[in-house]
Amino acid sequence: MKGLSFAGRRSEDLKMKKLAISAIALAAPLVISGCTTDPYTGEEKVSNTARGAGLGALAGGVIGAIAGDDEAALAGAAAGAALGGGIGAYMDRQEQELRRELASTGVRVQRVGNDIRLIMPGNITFATGQASVRPEFYATLNSVAKVIERYQQTAVLVEGHTDSVGTEDSNVQLSIARAESVGNYLAAQGVAVPRIRAIGYGESQPVASNGTDSGRQQNRRVEIQLSPTQV
Repeated sequence: MKGLSFAGRRSEDLKMKKLAISAIALAAPLVISGCTTDPYTGEEKVSNTARGAGLGALAGGVIGAIAGDDEAALAGAAAGAALGGGIGAYMDRQEQELRRELASTGVRVQRVGNDIRLIMPGNITFATGQASVRPEFYATLNSVAKVIERYQQTAVLVEGHTDSVGTEDSNVQLSIARAESVGNYLAAQGVAVPRIRAIGYGESQPVASNGTDSGRQQNRRVEIQLSPTQV
């Protein structure tokens, strides 16, 4: 079989570039249309739905371009946009519900890409050195479970963290026990067990200095990460 001539390769390269540009052209309006202005800061922000749709369109289009198929490139871009936008919208709705349910509870809601993180300070979740959830925190976890149970297409990772007081091994064991305690509570409220995974990091992932009381208090926490599986 004869290889492509230089002119043939150049023609193929130009075609690939045109297809990639088409995918980018399709992705750009999706991202731009998702821009909003923050009423508090005046800064423009891109919604996670628009970002997901734009990236999905770009990825789908590039795959089609690599295959060297005009129709596949455009179809891939459209399919990627639908998938990426669908996941972003799904997680947007879940985030909004969680923020509404958890307002004024002391639990922080963070959005990282398509993941949602719930950060629960140890002082409102557990007694010092204990792994049993405080009874006064039940209502908050009930609210979390209610939202998670409604959004079945998300995986639930419960992470336990401690400060550096005590031995490393004892801190790992305490963090595991606390993560499992929260995971078991969510399961008891109706969240399907196969969706839940619990892990303890001990003192290995501090978010503040362990040299101060306030820093150690921030490091004693449980975090729940919600990640999309399929939508």
